[in-house]
Amino acid sequence: MNAETSGRTPAPRVPAHSAAAEFGHGMVVGKFYPPHAGHHALIRAAAARCAEVTVVVAPSRRESIALALRLDWLREAHADTPWVRVVGRYDDHPVDYADPAVWDAHCAVFREAVGSDSVDAVFSSEAYGAELARRFHAVPVSVDPDRRTVPVSGTAVRADPAGHWRWLSPPVRAWFVRRVVVVGAESTGTTTMAAALAEHYGTSWVPEYGRELTARKLARLRERTPEATVFDVVWDRDDFRAVVREQQAAEDAAARTSGPLLVCDTDARATAVWEERYLGSASEEVRAAARRPALYLLTDHRGVPFTDDGLRDGEHLRAWMTERFRAELAGCGVPVVELTGSHADRLARAVRACDDLLSAGWLLADPIAAPDVH
Repeated sequence: MNAETSGRTPAPRVPAHSAAAEFGHGMVVGKFYPPHAGHHALIRAAAARCAEVTVVVAPSRRESIALALRLDWLREAHADTPWVRVVGRYDDHPVDYADPAVWDAHCAVFREAVGSDSVDAVFSSEAYGAELARRFHAVPVSVDPDRRTVPVSGTAVRADPAGHWRWLSPPVRAWFVRRVVVVGAESTGTTTMAAALAEHYGTSWVPEYGRELTARKLARLRERTPEATVFDVVWDRDDFRAVVREQQAAEDAAARTSGPLLVCDTDARATAVWEERYLGSASEEVRAAARRPALYLLTDHRGVPFTDDGLRDGEHLRAWMTERFRAELAGCGVPVVELTGSHADRLARAVRACDDLLSAGWLLADPIAAPDVH
């Protein structure tokens, strides 16, 4: 737990923007559950008019996105305005805008986070902004309260992240994105399926880094021995660690710009099977790197002709590898859909599985709400 989430020591002040700014110190308070374009517009409005700005992120512990993540996301989005300081405290007090004691409790959290009672302006898009400003003896500044400039809200995003995808910044998209991993033995259509799914959903897909590494190793080998083939390529433990590292880096980068669905051609769990195939066993480091995607698609080898493209050497092992993938995925706690039949049949089944995944939505806990006065 760091100082900003423990409530012990406030974060240091940041350099002031300009001594000629309209306000000295501006404050923005919110849950940012999750941060979206409306929040960023609010913070930028404060940054444009204040010498320094403190953004207070104050969620309750019942919510589904950690405070530390929200702080990281906001700091990344506003790194170009160093006079904007982002701090956070958990605030588990009830919400009741008619109760002065509840207001006092919330404001105590905000003051502790800010580290000072010296606030010149409170920027808000919410109706409570005026009362919050009064309690800090500050000027209330309302920014786009009707959501006309940026028609989005945290409630709307939580209800339908995919439908509000364009309002989310890259790191927030990466957190929400549903990752679908296609695995299978050699020449069973994993790459074809990954590309087809990405095209169907208008999203990104992540190619298999192991194939790229195979091509590079073979090319280097042929510089010394022109007649070398893929059967002459030698693998070691470091190679498989590199495959996992590079594959996950590419996946994480793609998740930031992807649509709500990201298709991945292999992952660390599949790499462990390939390591076992070449070296007789999978290392603990590769196994430990395995993640939990939203869905696995396993391409069966039956009915798929083996195509020798110069980088494949395991036609005789395809049945064994299919069984190894089945066994490896069976206990991983992630849904697995096997793809069999023609390419059209496989794609149709994969699309149904992905549609089901997206239609299930994202289950986020509701924040603490004000009491119903009706």
